[in-house]
Amino acid sequence: MIKIEHLKKEYPNVTPLKDVNVEIHDGDVISVIGPSGTGKSTLLRCINQLEKPTSRKIWVDGEEITDPKCDITKVRQKMGMVFQSFNLFGHKTVIENIMMAPMRLLGKSKQEAYDTGMRLLRTVGLAEKALNYPDELSGGQKQRIAIARTLAMDPDVILLDEPTSALDPTMVGEVQAVIRELAKTGKTMMIVTHEMNLARAISNRVFYMDEGGVYEDGTPDQIFDHPQWENTRRFVYRLKVVELNIESRDYDFLGMAGQIAAWCNRNQIEPKLENRIQLVFEETLEQLLPMLEAPRIQAVCEYSEQTEQAEWTLRYAGPRRDLTRSDDDLALMVLKGMTESMEYAWDEGEALPNRLRLIVRRG
Repeated sequence: MIKIEHLKKEYPNVTPLKDVNVEIHDGDVISVIGPSGTGKSTLLRCINQLEKPTSRKIWVDGEEITDPKCDITKVRQKMGMVFQSFNLFGHKTVIENIMMAPMRLLGKSKQEAYDTGMRLLRTVGLAEKALNYPDELSGGQKQRIAIARTLAMDPDVILLDEPTSALDPTMVGEVQAVIRELAKTGKTMMIVTHEMNLARAISNRVFYMDEGGVYEDGTPDQIFDHPQWENTRRFVYRLKVVELNIESRDYDFLGMAGQIAAWCNRNQIEPKLENRIQLVFEETLEQLLPMLEAPRIQAVCEYSEQTEQAEWTLRYAGPRRDLTRSDDDLALMVLKGMTESMEYAWDEGEALPNRLRLIVRRG
């Protein structure tokens, strides 16, 4: 239904979309996730031409909508857009907000538009608010009205741009319930969301956006349980990462300790765990460096906000050097006392083939 080739959008100081290439099929329900600033909302706005791409080709039902000759008004009638900020007309009642576009753009009679509007209000559970004005509604109710207004145009595609992000947490559930039901209708949908449970529940595909494009595209199980790429894994598991590189036995111990401390503070890691993270790093290097003729070590610590667990992964050059089989029993015992597990692996063909993984003990 929708085909995008080499979509690029740049602004004077930033280029959120560098090269997007995807196909969206009839009936797809796609959740678009990723860090802030990676072009998720921009992608939706380019699809319905609220933003003009810098360079692009976008087809909808075989028609190139990026062609200057294309009647974009007709294209937009096929695409409903639900915004973060509701965009309801404050001087019109709820039912008038829903009736207006079908009457003006689709030529529906007032009675037909009213009947459709009331049916949709019942669908979103707000029929009793038909004669209210938007400022008399809660944020969650406004967003449900905005969804009903979009459905009144009977679009082929529904684009939802973070529909719960402007809501009080107590109101998120009521909007999510409507979206979950909408996802069962067979409509083609794209939703930009930071609600991972919603994305998993409603989608048949998930786009993880990063580095200027769709970084990874897969089923919810693939993206959330078995991500293929490192950035995806770090995002869905809510990992905070610090990376240090050691290329000499006389490495800047104090400087690196300061980096670790600053990273722990920034991510609100509790002091006891911060101390263990530091000690595991120091003790590992103290044992590892004498084993290496020419130290070249990449040390990465990942902290999961979900599990509150930290783990170090050290990759290093040279022949096989398995620290877990060290002859220094006392030093190894100290290190094991600060970790829940230690695993060594040899990655043949890698620039840093030795890999040591240490899960830091929390208690």
